[in-house]
Amino acid sequence: MSNHPQTNAATPLSGVRVLDLTRLLPGPVATMQLADLGAEVVKIEDTGAGDYARTLGPVRNVVSQFFVAVNRRKEMVRMNLKDPLERERLLDMVENADVLVESFRPGVMERLGLGWDVLRARNPKLVMCAISGYGKDGLFAQMAGHDINYIAYSGMLDQNAGPDGRPALPNLQVGDLLGGAQCALQAILAALVAVKMDGPGRFIDISMTDAVLAHNIMPLVAVNNTGSVAAPGRDLLTGGVPCYNLYTTNDQRYMAVGALELKFWEICCDVLQRPDLKNRHWQLGQQIGGPDARAVQAELDALFVQHTMEEWSERFAASDCCVSPVLKMEEALRHPLFQSRAMVTQQEHASEGRYWAIAHPVKFSL
Repeated sequence: MSNHPQTNAATPLSGVRVLDLTRLLPGPVATMQLADLGAEVVKIEDTGAGDYARTLGPVRNVVSQFFVAVNRRKEMVRMNLKDPLERERLLDMVENADVLVESFRPGVMERLGLGWDVLRARNPKLVMCAISGYGKDGLFAQMAGHDINYIAYSGMLDQNAGPDGRPALPNLQVGDLLGGAQCALQAILAALVAVKMDGPGRFIDISMTDAVLAHNIMPLVAVNNTGSVAAPGRDLLTGGVPCYNLYTTNDQRYMAVGALELKFWEICCDVLQRPDLKNRHWQLGQQIGGPDARAVQAELDALFVQHTMEEWSERFAASDCCVSPVLKMEEALRHPLFQSRAMVTQQEHASEGRYWAIAHPVKFSL
């Protein structure tokens, strides 16, 4: 690792220096998590508009809440990397860095004179991570894309569908966050461990589409078992069993029933006051997506619609059977579950004022 001072021994990445050339969501989230783990992150933006995230969505004052949410704990620097003097300034920074993360289209860094060969010549211990939609090589390397395209190609979006078969766009960007941010983060950490064990630096090629495909486990299992995926709403975890499903309440809210194991289903049936349903479960031979599963689901539909979400939440509160309310984000932020873990706080931004902030989800103890 580079020889710069330790800042906080309680944080695992204290003393690690990261140069962040990324924009929008995947790269900024990855580097923000490195910052949350104690790394010193310098976010380098161009001298024009900078990171597009600055103006993505409503802007209260100077920057959007989107930008605020994914760029905490970073030092902000503006540089024109097309300028030879500025490029040399960045190369000087590389000499004392541990990690550089970029999310340009493949080939851009080379055209700027900042390709991997140039960077590792300045710092053989450097870890460079390039995040792109389709990877640095292959048929789609130069194609543009967004999260919707990555999850579409990888078979994930097809599975995110209701019984009518129409895919629903998730407001959790699976390609950007799982495929981009999290895969980049784990690869960077692995490479840093190798460097710490006296190994060389290395280049990391992240394809967000590849990463979503690699995590699309249940559809892969279905293809290996039967040759194709199940019909929408008919697989084990997509609505094909009554014990793992969503039910509408009297106030047009939803309860999430996750009683996948028989022991949980039996408790759930007791709370519902329907002990006669206990033996109608997939572990006892009920066909997934079959007639009996749909019949029991219809009975539960009729039960749950009799009470509000709050009433059902109170009824299930004392029963350990994996049943929960489907909360809206504004409800989740105030829920005791997250408040008790100090996961959510209200903070003050220099230009944007008061806002909800989410803590890093991983906690360390000495």
